[in-house]
Amino acid sequence: MDTITLEVKSRPIDISAKEIRNEGMIPGIFYGLKQENKNLSVDYQTFRRIFEKGGGNTVLELDIDGKDKVNVLIHELQRDPVTDKFTHIDFKFVDLNKEVTTEVPLIATGESKAVREFGGTFMQSREMVMVKCIAKNIPKHIEFDISSLEDFHTVLHISDLKFPEGVEAVDDLELTVASVAAPRAEEEEVVAEETEAPVEGEKGEEAKAEEKKEEGGEKAES
Repeated sequence: MDTITLEVKSRPIDISAKEIRNEGMIPGIFYGLKQENKNLSVDYQTFRRIFEKGGGNTVLELDIDGKDKVNVLIHELQRDPVTDKFTHIDFKFVDLNKEVTTEVPLIATGESKAVREFGGTFMQSREMVMVKCIAKNIPKHIEFDISSLEDFHTVLHISDLKFPEGVEAVDDLELTVASVAAPRAEEEEVVAEETEAPVEGEKGEEAKAEEKKEEGGEKAES
């Protein structure tokens, strides 16, 4: 397992989170079982590069003040709802040899016949899958082949995914991961046919009403 080291600094409690952010840093906290809680500050750009490279499920080695080194997972990452910038990070201690539960990204590979030959649209219903495994075996992502999606009725479920040895899905195995939607033109054609189709018996009732009206007129004349 590749280890990514992230240098962080202890943050005095008398410095506000706003002040930390104004200095180009991200306020954070480190905690965990039998660990001393520590308020931290992280360089924004350094963290951004590491996060883009490894994602949120990567085990990080926190280098705190150049003295203490601990393995952590990002337990919670807060963002500004307007700017989408990172505003706070929760680092949770992790024992590399103990089982953890975490989300892992799903990445589609291959080519679907329903897309290539029939003009369908590939639909990925889930971007992440929840798994459990020992921390040092957390996969960076799970790839799945979409070549089995040959028509608009085939669906890939979590049960169809191939997980590395020692990695097990926690999510419901029947949840949909991906499918292919029919071209919009075909969908509209089907809807149009259903809309235009006459209701059974509708014209028959109108015809009967006309016949009765005509019969009444003939009787009156006689």
